[in-house]
Amino acid sequence: MRTKNYYDILGVDKNATLEQIKRAYRKLALKYHPDKNNKKEAEEKFKEAAEAYNVLSDKNKRNTYDQYGPQKYQDYYNNSNVNIEDIFSNFGDIFSDPLGGFTDFANKSEYSNSEYRGEDLRIKIKLDIFEIYKGIKKQVKVKRMKYYPKLYFKICDYCDGTGSVKKYSNTFLGRIQTSITCNQCLGIGKVIKNKPFGVNNQGLKKGEDLISIKIPAGARNNMQLRILGKGNDPAFGIGTPGDLIIKVEEIQHKKLKRNGDNLYYDLFISIPQAILGTFEYIPTLTGKVRIKIEPGIQSGKILRLRGKGFPKIKGYGKGDLFIHINLWTPQTINKEQRLFFKKNKNDPNFIPRPKNKQKSFLDRIKEII
Repeated sequence: MRTKNYYDILGVDKNATLEQIKRAYRKLALKYHPDKNNKKEAEEKFKEAAEAYNVLSDKNKRNTYDQYGPQKYQDYYNNSNVNIEDIFSNFGDIFSDPLGGFTDFANKSEYSNSEYRGEDLRIKIKLDIFEIYKGIKKQVKVKRMKYYPKLYFKICDYCDGTGSVKKYSNTFLGRIQTSITCNQCLGIGKVIKNKPFGVNNQGLKKGEDLISIKIPAGARNNMQLRILGKGNDPAFGIGTPGDLIIKVEEIQHKKLKRNGDNLYYDLFISIPQAILGTFEYIPTLTGKVRIKIEPGIQSGKILRLRGKGFPKIKGYGKGDLFIHINLWTPQTINKEQRLFFKKNKNDPNFIPRPKNKQKSFLDRIKEII
């Protein structure tokens, strides 16, 4: 994907004011509007300008963009999925008059600094440890409430366009008058006239977007990622859309257990293998690895494969894979085997003689932690 510099797209300086950004966007919107410019590249330029304005006109988004730069911002927040309907719904106040032909919300600009904000949406994504190890991009369909463009409005009859209604209550101090927000127009003062099918009282209609989500390598279970502006649109399209919050759910592997960036594996070996030594194949995130089991290895010993864990999100390098050696004791043996062990029961080689320098199981756990 081509890296887009939003300041260059709008033709403004990095220190440009909000008013300068707005003027620059209006100029480009008029120039490349699909109804006025039918050239093939006009729609793409129209969308690019809207995408740039969407970020640079929002204080929080602009700070994030300036901090991380164009490439990282677009990788993580994926603002490229802009369509014509979104542009009209979010930025209709900028060019609805000169390009009109419809009656948009006439006083929408009066509420540009409103605290209205669309609801956040939350979804879960299930990933196995191999997808998490590499990092992955996924396309997901998200159902969200979107502002329906080209709506017609009328004065709210309930509050007479004031956006508030008076409420009276009797108390021991006398009759008290309070003013509350009108629940018909949500304080806007206008309601939708001849509401289209599927559109609710807030001018929102359920839609579906295909959104690209990037899961970073080494993500952890229950980790939450946020995509700005991909939640529900605000009521009447006034304010800013909510965000899409993605919760990562890690599918447990049958043999490899995760703890932070490290992996743990239980290896079971037989008594002859422990005595004579052997070679074993261990599953890892990048395929099986052949390891050597030294003769005389003790049950409970922990082997360490460095760098065979997960990538570290905060920092460099990878975690490790720890292999816990378990000695498997057979529950039934034949007569010949029983005679062998009876014969060697008191043999010095079979009598446990742990050395003082050998670490206990608890010491090994502490060392790992």
